[in-house]
Amino acid sequence: MEMNNSVSGSQNLMEQIEKSLQEINDWTWLEVLVAVKQCQGLFPPMDCSVILEKCMDSIIGRIFSSSESSPSLSNFSHDSSGIRFSCETRSTESLKSSFSRATWWFEDLLVLSPELVEMVIKSMVLQKFDHAIISRFLIYYQKSKFYTATSDEKRKIVETVIDMLHILDWNSVLCKNLFGILRVASIFNISKRSKNKLESMIGSQMDQAALDNLLIPSPHGMAHLYDINLVLRFVKAFLHNGNSQVTSMRLRKVARLMDMYIAEVAPDPCLKPSKFLALAMALPDSARDSYDEIYHAIDIYLEVHSGLSEEEKAKLYCALNCEKLSAEARIHLSQNKTFSSRTAVQALKSQQLKLMSLLHGTNNLKCYDGSSSSLGEMGSKGKANEASERLMLYTGKFDLSSDSEKLRAHLQGMQCRVMELEKVCRKMQTQMTKIMKSRVSSHSNARALPKLCS
Repeated sequence: MEMNNSVSGSQNLMEQIEKSLQEINDWTWLEVLVAVKQCQGLFPPMDCSVILEKCMDSIIGRIFSSSESSPSLSNFSHDSSGIRFSCETRSTESLKSSFSRATWWFEDLLVLSPELVEMVIKSMVLQKFDHAIISRFLIYYQKSKFYTATSDEKRKIVETVIDMLHILDWNSVLCKNLFGILRVASIFNISKRSKNKLESMIGSQMDQAALDNLLIPSPHGMAHLYDINLVLRFVKAFLHNGNSQVTSMRLRKVARLMDMYIAEVAPDPCLKPSKFLALAMALPDSARDSYDEIYHAIDIYLEVHSGLSEEEKAKLYCALNCEKLSAEARIHLSQNKTFSSRTAVQALKSQQLKLMSLLHGTNNLKCYDGSSSSLGEMGSKGKANEASERLMLYTGKFDLSSDSEKLRAHLQGMQCRVMELEKVCRKMQTQMTKIMKSRVSSHSNARALPKLCS
């Protein structure tokens, strides 16, 4: 079209464009957006890339410089191109009340295509723009554009939003927003690369998730009710992506969440033992102070899946740390015919060893002769030793090959001895604590007395 040919007495079209772009700082906000709107239909030809780059730089620069207030209404007017801007029908005051000063530009940039949004976000990240504001814009952009977009356009929008959120600080993105994107993404056939990015971001914030977030229906063709594999990938991402950031507090939060989830999926008759076991053992042992919830979940699972083989049941028992069961759970286990007698014995023996260790440590403390507390303590030690001896007799009599009902009776008797020993040990600890405090207080007063006399 001879746009770059010299014309006598006037500039050619390319020269006029270059001169106009040099004056872009004098353009109104609306004029810049209109230029972008018209150019993005030609995206990505090289002839248009220079204009787009100049316009995008101008847009980002104006957003940065507008932290004090939003653009003046004098820069906006109705335009025949049909672009609808946020301030065309609202006053400056209503605009400020609808958006904070940091987000006034959200609705105006809805005219941008996903490709241009990607260009804007990457430029903002390079210029250290607030990641929390960027993430809010991306969520707003996705929700707003979905009203008029086609299925293919929606898929492209979701992928762009995921890709751009992934380059931000993940802590700046709300966990509930990520699950919202996940629900939308499951409808469209987004790329595996974007899906993996989204799962990694969710997994890194799993300690902020709720049970309802995890109850995602199973994909088509899977027998079980919920998407177990997805939750396992979340846990893997949490442990892997968090690295040193996974504190014990965060780990315990995820453990509590997983305990609730496991209890929720346990009644599913189509859930395979291997998947249930994978859920129960997905986190390290240090994540849980108590295994009561895991025990109850296994109990529910075994009741629903009564046809499991002994080998399959034995594998499920491996997920249970008997040393971290409460006294109430051990009582229930000793009377629970769903579990094998061997497992019940193991739970009670682990409690016995724990209490024996506690008793041994208490016996090693110094006794204070002549005090009434010391006499009470010695009496308690005698009771504890007597209880422990009887407990050891009960334990020594166990024969796992004997009749199951007789063994259950022995287990209940053993549990009574264990509870008795626990009470004695707690009483001894309380008495020893009082004695130690009294001695420390007396010693401090004795040292302070010479100072007062002097």
